[in-house]
Amino acid sequence: MLRPINPAGAVIPGISQAVVVEHGRTMYLSGHVPMTADGQVLPPDLEQQLDQVFRNLDATLAAAGASSRNLARITIYVRDFQADQLPVIRRARDRFIDPEHPPASALIGVAELFHPDVRVEVDAVAILPLDA
Repeated sequence: MLRPINPAGAVIPGISQAVVVEHGRTMYLSGHVPMTADGQVLPPDLEQQLDQVFRNLDATLAAAGASSRNLARITIYVRDFQADQLPVIRRARDRFIDPEHPPASALIGVAELFHPDVRVEVDAVAILPLDA
């Protein structure tokens, strides 16, 4: 369904440079935030917030009969991003995605998100089977 494209040369570890959709239905996932089922925003620890965001994304994917293996692309927005946060972001992301078949990805530092305690938001595009 998804075919990663990774040309020779410099690559960013843990992502596909591009993903070709061979067949399937497109699912667009809204920005997911570190909010629990009861509407509480987690404390501002970046890794804890990322884990909650990825749990929320996983729940949305599961509701559609999909998993992180169906992801074609993710975009991670980090408030006040600093380069030394990259290992934390990768560690959390790699617990969620299949590092052997990573989606195309982007990491964007932003000045603000919708709530002052939210440090991270992730949106995504997934491809679902035609018969699901």
